[in-house]
Amino acid sequence: MTATVARPPRMARTRPPRSVGRLISRWALPVLTALAIGYLLIPVMVMIVFSFNDYQGKFNFIWNGFTIDGWLHPFEWPGLPGSITNSLLIAFVSTAVSTVLGTLMGLALTRYDFRGRGPMNALIFLPMATPEIVMGSSLLTLFIGSALPPLNGVIPRGTFYPLGLQTILIAHIMFNISYVVVTVKARVAGFDRHLEEAAMDLGADEWTTFRKVTLPLILPGVIAAALLAFSLSIDDFVITNFVSGTTNTFPIWVWGIIKNALPVQINIVGTIIFVLAVGGVALSTLRGGGAAPTRIR
Repeated sequence: MTATVARPPRMARTRPPRSVGRLISRWALPVLTALAIGYLLIPVMVMIVFSFNDYQGKFNFIWNGFTIDGWLHPFEWPGLPGSITNSLLIAFVSTAVSTVLGTLMGLALTRYDFRGRGPMNALIFLPMATPEIVMGSSLLTLFIGSALPPLNGVIPRGTFYPLGLQTILIAHIMFNISYVVVTVKARVAGFDRHLEEAAMDLGADEWTTFRKVTLPLILPGVIAAALLAFSLSIDDFVITNFVSGTTNTFPIWVWGIIKNALPVQINIVGTIIFVLAVGGVALSTLRGGGAAPTRIR
């Protein structure tokens, strides 16, 4: 008989612990990003919370309790409804015009080679790089210098002839076009031209190809550019303050009212604008995920 030697029990294999360096490399960027976004959203959260504040007196600075009375009358303050109407009108019109012109310019600057294309690409960034106070004062000089004089040839003291709604629109369209062009160019730069060539080989003309193939593919970029233009227009203060004359927009109304009062309606209107902007971005993101050319008929 041969003696058997007992083998020691087999130990279960254990996975080596992850190193601290790997954990840091994996979670550092997400954590820092979340902290940065949270830091940027702190003023927005304070604005939303204080829109439900039962404030006493004229200034909505100190928390006194929760109430929805302000939300029941969000525009109940002298001059507020008119300023919001002006801001929305200017934002919608300037966004529509600058989106159409900026999209066409972005397509032209990306796809076609023409004389002056290089300087034009450089000039597009000029309104974005120029300080707003310099842009506003320059536009004020342009509008006043190019205005037709009144019938009697004298501009009364204290008036802002010919400044008003039309000069605000011109100014907003001007600086919005640059942002639209840059956004659309980034979308068109990665566009596959073979899709258009295939559509035209199948019998589609230029307009049908643009409507059925090109536009659906660049539409997420166009919508993003329009949302950016709308946001820049509705909250612009510096340039608008130079060229508005006696016309009130919401930012100018806030700047004028906070000298004597800070009503809860400011927080309410700001919350509404923020929610609509976030909703628009969310819809644009969802629309961009499913954008695809339709069947050509």
